[in-house]
Amino acid sequence: MLVSARKRQYNSSKFKTSLTEYDILEKVISRIKNKYIYRSRITGAKFRQVAMLFAMDIAAVQTAGLTCSRNTINSLYAAMRHRIAAYSEAHSPVEGEIEVDESDFGPRRIKGKRGRGAGSKAIVFGLFKRNGKVYTEIIPDCKNHTLSRIIRDHAEIESVIYSDGRRGYDGLVDLGYEKHFRVNHGDNEFSKGDGNHINGIEPFGVMPSTASIKLKGIKKDKFYFHLKETEFRFNARGQNLYLILLKLFRDFPLNLS
Repeated sequence: MLVSARKRQYNSSKFKTSLTEYDILEKVISRIKNKYIYRSRITGAKFRQVAMLFAMDIAAVQTAGLTCSRNTINSLYAAMRHRIAAYSEAHSPVEGEIEVDESDFGPRRIKGKRGRGAGSKAIVFGLFKRNGKVYTEIIPDCKNHTLSRIIRDHAEIESVIYSDGRRGYDGLVDLGYEKHFRVNHGDNEFSKGDGNHINGIEPFGVMPSTASIKLKGIKKDKFYFHLKETEFRFNARGQNLYLILLKLFRDFPLNLS
C-alpha cells in the first residue's frame, strides 16, 4: 500500500509541478556555485570580483574594503599565489635564445652581515627567453653547481645562453650548451652590438623590488609566492590577465582549508 501511494504521488500533477520548480532551483544554484574554490562559502560572482581586483594588482587591504572581510581576502590572495606558483613551476622549461642573471632583493645593508643572501636578503636567479617568458628561482648562493643545475633543469640543451662573466657560469659548454656567450660587466661591457647582451632580463629584476615597496616589504617566507606572482604577470604581459586567472582557477580550483 505504501509503495502504491508513492507511485500515485510521483504520478500526480502536483509532484510534477514541484519537480519543475526543483529543476529551476538547481539551475539557479548552478549559476551562483563557485567553480573556482573547493567547498567555498562565497559565490562565484563574488570570487570573480576579487579575482578582477587581484588581476588589477590591487592590494589585499583595498580589496577587503570593497568585497569580503580582510581575513577572507588574505586567504584568497594567498591561495591564488600558491596556485600561480605551482602552475609556474610546472610550465618552466624554456628554449631558444636565453638570458640568465641573478639579483639580490632586500635591505642594501645589514649590520654585521655581508655577502649575497645575508640576513633577510634573497638571491633570485632568472632565465629569460628573448621576447618570451621568464623563469625565476630563489637560490642559496651563486656557485657553479647551483646555477648549472637550474639551467640544466629548465633550459633545453639546444638553447643559446647569454650570461655575464661570473665564474658560476663556467662549464656550461661541458654540460652540452655549445653556444654560451658572455658579457663582462666588470669591463663596463653591457652589449657588443651583436646580440650578445642580457639587457632583456635585467629590467625584470626590479619588479619584485617595486612590489616590495608597494606592500611595505615582503617577508622572506612569503617572498617566493610574490616572486612567482610577478613572474606570472610578466609572462602574461599584453594579455587579459583576469581571463587567464579565471581559466587557471577553473581548471585547478583553490583549496582554502
